Amino acid sequence: MEKYILPKRQAITVFLVFAFGYFLSCLLRAITATLSPILTLEFELLAADLGLLAGGYFLGFACMQIPLGYLLDKFGPKKIVSSFLLIALIGTTSFALAQSFSGLLISRILIGVGVSACLMAPLTGYRIWFAENQQQRANSWMLMIASLGFLSSTLPVQLLLPSFGWRWIFGGISILILISIFLMLAFIPKWDHQNDIEKNSPKSGSLADVWNDKFFISVIPMGLFNYGGLMAIQTLWAGPWMTRVAGYTPLESATGLFWINITMLISFFLWGYFLPRITNLGFSALRILKLGLPISFIVMIGIIILGSKAGAFYITLFILSSIFLSVTQPAVGLSFPSHLAGKALTSFNLLIFLGTFIMQWLMGLVIDLVKNFGYSEILGFKTAFSTFLFLSLISYIFFLIINKKS
Repeated sequence: MEKYILPKRQAITVFLVFAFGYFLSCLLRAITATLSPILTLEFELLAADLGLLAGGYFLGFACMQIPLGYLLDKFGPKKIVSSFLLIALIGTTSFALAQSFSGLLISRILIGVGVSACLMAPLTGYRIWFAENQQQRANSWMLMIASLGFLSSTLPVQLLLPSFGWRWIFGGISILILISIFLMLAFIPKWDHQNDIEKNSPKSGSLADVWNDKFFISVIPMGLFNYGGLMAIQTLWAGPWMTRVAGYTPLESATGLFWINITMLISFFLWGYFLPRITNLGFSALRILKLGLPISFIVMIGIIILGSKAGAFYITLFILSSIFLSVTQPAVGLSFPSHLAGKALTSFNLLIFLGTFIMQWLMGLVIDLVKNFGYSEILGFKTAFSTFLFLSLISYIFFLIINKKS
């Protein structure tokens, strides 16, 4: 496919507009962790209910990933992301007005559907509009924006709750989504490359080519369990762990989440800056994953053993030690030709968000199951985190076996 590299100033504008939409997506993704105490109290939620509610976002998000790949290739980022954000606008408005758990859940699913293009649209556009050596940096800095969204969902939301309540907070987010739609329509370039795609793409460019690829097969369990479990902890279970296991108050938990995400924001910025230099030294994405992932397993073992003594510092350490997973997504995109990039990226994103839905709900079910057998809630959380660790280890071993000759 022909490249249409944007001038520097326009490229910065495009990045910032996309970044604002993705910021809102991540704010909505993680806000359940901060709101979990008040929603649990107001709607009398069990741990499994809370996991399902948080996971509703990821279920809606995951369901759109495969059709999203086709839509992005055909219509381009501008039309798709602005149209989808209208669905998110409906979802945030209905969430603010919900009077039951089912109303909250349906709204969360709509939000997930609506923001599902907020990362894939930029990644698809960057492959055309940005120079190849800048794509990894742009991708990593989008993860930094994700951290900013997660950050804003913690202490800022907690401090606004007493004055405005969670319903008015969602009303304010609806206004921000509307602003994002206008910015997308005003500043994102038109998509004029469908003819190039059709002219240069082999006829065999289908989803089967993606899902039968050796490297893609090797990262399927990793996307579901390592990546999905990481996001499940980051966007939901880190907060309840701090309040129910480590003994934090809701404000202390929100403060802990705030500093976790401050650390992540800085780390992803530095990671995005140094990653091109690391790859230039001969460290491929494959090698980074092989050497880096075991660090996160060691940290998670420490958290499970320490239990109530493992507070925000240890959760932060685990999330930071999982930063090596961030190379997987751009590696998937770059391992395919341009005409398959959209399908490859959305397929892997499907795995991540389906995995997050599964892990958020599964961990809640495990917590409730252990409690129903008469054991403590702390043991329930430790068992849930152990389940995540076991699935992650199996996925990593599978990845090593498939790529043992690479």
